[in-house]
Amino acid sequence: MKKGLFYALMALFLVSCGKSNERLLTSATGSIYECLVVGPASVKEPVGSIMGADMYGLPQMEPTFTVTQVPESQFDDYLKPTRNILIADINEQKYTQLKLLKSRDVWSKPQAVIRIQAPSEEAFLSFWKEQGENIREWFVREEIARQLSFYRAGTNKEARAILNKQGYDLLIPEDYMLIKNEQLIMNNEYLSITNQDVNVLWCCNNKGPMRRDILVYSVPYTSQDQFSNDSIIALRNAIVGQLVSAQVAGSHMGTEYKHFPPVTRYVAAPRDTVGGFYAVETRGLWKMLDGEAMGGPFVSLTRLDQVNGRVVTAEAFLFAPGQKKRNAMRQAEAILYSLKMPNERVNE
Repeated sequence: MKKGLFYALMALFLVSCGKSNERLLTSATGSIYECLVVGPASVKEPVGSIMGADMYGLPQMEPTFTVTQVPESQFDDYLKPTRNILIADINEQKYTQLKLLKSRDVWSKPQAVIRIQAPSEEAFLSFWKEQGENIREWFVREEIARQLSFYRAGTNKEARAILNKQGYDLLIPEDYMLIKNEQLIMNNEYLSITNQDVNVLWCCNNKGPMRRDILVYSVPYTSQDQFSNDSIIALRNAIVGQLVSAQVAGSHMGTEYKHFPPVTRYVAAPRDTVGGFYAVETRGLWKMLDGEAMGGPFVSLTRLDQVNGRVVTAEAFLFAPGQKKRNAMRQAEAILYSLKMPNERVNE
């Protein structure tokens, strides 16, 4: 009995020691797309002007990040768990050259932290002017990665099974209902398409005061021009013009050009993405034509399927009159970044 008790106590001691070496982190505080800036008051305006710049493609002005600034003396244990933190560490006695440090899960989880060590305010501001937008983009990618992790917990299996048959995958959340899975017969002179069948998947989350929609469609790859803004929008208009209508007879969805013309850019993969990643992101506003006065933001991700020789587009669009849309748009946007091509699904 004495030996048994001795070994039991030793086992308990070893387990306790093992646990004490593990770092227990609290859950991150703050809402998505909020950023805490730690540093002198002189950095508030230049940092805020980039981090808090208006997010493009929304019908009303909303900042890319909601920014709060505090001096280092007030950066206490209450603020350290904030989900996104940018630290302007300016000290001429400690640093002789500028250095940028990226970290995750320092004081909480999930958390993204960037510390910019600079020997002077002038050095910091010069660096920020050059790299501020890239730093903002890094925080955006961190938020997308967190959202993707959340979506993996529960998805619409029926919708994913349909895409899987085509060779693709998309983490469509389980609260998105499958609306349509059909082939559209496409004729478009601009796109050089004649009597072509286009597979289209349409899912929708219509709960609460905001409607969120996801579309996935693909066409054969013919040239690099298909990744231009004009070609992407022309295909979009052809798809949604047939697919999405309103109560007024003859009304159909189109794209807004006058006030916020759609913009396209090449994008990098969020972290933890499997396989290669060649994609363009298109952002703008949609509106109903020839009928009701309805509209909202949309964003799409267009990728090349090298295995099947196709161009695949996943799009998210929102309808939420009178509502703020930034966070909901970003959450829907994250779904698009889960789009996987056939070779990536095999690798995974």
